[in-house]
Amino acid sequence: MHRREMLRLAAVAGAAGVLTLDGVTFAHADGPDGAEGASGGPASETRKVTGRLPTGAPDFVHLPVEVPRGVREIAVSYTYDRPAVPAGVQGNACDIGIFDERGTELGGPGFRGWSGGARTEFAISAERATPGYLAGPVRPGTWHVVLGPYTVAPQGLAYEVTVTLRYGPPGLTPAPVYPPQRAKGRGRAWYRGDNHLHSVHSDGKRTPAEVAAAARAAGLDWITTTEHNTTSSHGAWEGLWADDFLILTGEEVTTRNGHVVALGTDPGVFVDWRYRARDNAFGRFSRRIRQAGGLVVPAHPHATCVGCNWKFGFNEADAVEVWNGPYTPDDEIALAEWDNTLVAAARRGRPWLPAIGNSDAHREPQVVGHPQTVVLAEELSRTALLAGIRAGRCWIAESSAVGLSFSASGGRGAHAGIGERLRVDRDAPVTVRLDVTGAAGCSASFVTDQGRLFTTPVPADGKVQWRTTASYAAYVRAEVRHPPADGGSSGMPGPFAALTNPVFLGREEA
Repeated sequence: MHRREMLRLAAVAGAAGVLTLDGVTFAHADGPDGAEGASGGPASETRKVTGRLPTGAPDFVHLPVEVPRGVREIAVSYTYDRPAVPAGVQGNACDIGIFDERGTELGGPGFRGWSGGARTEFAISAERATPGYLAGPVRPGTWHVVLGPYTVAPQGLAYEVTVTLRYGPPGLTPAPVYPPQRAKGRGRAWYRGDNHLHSVHSDGKRTPAEVAAAARAAGLDWITTTEHNTTSSHGAWEGLWADDFLILTGEEVTTRNGHVVALGTDPGVFVDWRYRARDNAFGRFSRRIRQAGGLVVPAHPHATCVGCNWKFGFNEADAVEVWNGPYTPDDEIALAEWDNTLVAAARRGRPWLPAIGNSDAHREPQVVGHPQTVVLAEELSRTALLAGIRAGRCWIAESSAVGLSFSASGGRGAHAGIGERLRVDRDAPVTVRLDVTGAAGCSASFVTDQGRLFTTPVPADGKVQWRTTASYAAYVRAEVRHPPADGGSSGMPGPFAALTNPVFLGREEA
């Protein structure tokens, strides 16, 4: 790193800042017609940039690239060293992406792609782009290759970035074909969906066609494509939807302080991720998600990977992912944290935060649809499904082999299902009913604001009842669990077969 670059680094306030390197320029610019070889110019030009980032480098390092007229394609590759580090010390990990001549402003229009650490090279032209990147004209001006040094070893991070410009006619950008917002479906019904999935458009290994095939095999009615920090997959599903299979678009907004699923946003809408909790920017981008018709869903809030732990709080959330992939202790923590939010909301009928579950599947052998969220919706459409999640009319299953109904009744014929309120007097008897299938060998529990008050083995007919009152239980939710894998010696409960959102009991207090 040059001395003047170090001075710029020193001037940045906080690790969430930006380091701008010396720019890259190219000697060649084609003639007015932009044709390859015009004026005797070369067909392509390449520049290499090397440097070293110290521990504590800013989150983003910008490499300005001056793009002249007549460029057909810009191609970028990069490498960085991975020195050995002591146990317990983070090594080098560096992401990459690019912004075009419209600039790098937070939330601005210049975004052209991000592959994180999943790729070492990419290319963009008008006709096509590497998955994770957006096809479109390579217009003249200052582009920025962006490095994201996620972690830096004590020895520093030595990098090399290679930029190649290929000259020639610009070509035409095909209009994207986005999935429809509604499928024929079954009318008002319970629909099964997986709303956190990755493909080759970020760090997944499956193609969109393979994801769709796996979802159909898992018995799903709908999925949401949620790549890390890019929308390039939104137009990659042509021919994969059907009358009984809906595909929604979204994004996994992957910040340094946690990940959030932008669930069901308008196709093509990009949500920026370049901020930390201390930057007080999350509210702005939560509004961006909602303005685009989507839901704000913190993902795996207690995951142990670097940068995965959720630090933005739940005030802006519309739902929370309490079960992510195979059930693990960090999911158990997320479940307990979520349950505490129910206690805070229960008595006064304040807004509460529904729970959902998704597979976060990236590659084999990770199973699409394990788990899946089952939503009561008026139809198989984006609007109806998101309304069902927002209202908490949903439950989570490990697979489509598990079926469930859960309700409470009492008073003078009053009845309430998942996500609803049973309005009865405080001392009126309430009967809670669970009917579950596909859960042989499991136990069923009813959990209230006091905790787990009733547990029983799931009987052969799958029907479980329990009686309570609104004065004893502000809400009731159901858990269906397998036996603990270790027989209970660790004190950890077994993994879930299913769990529900609550039924609230009693009349709202003023």
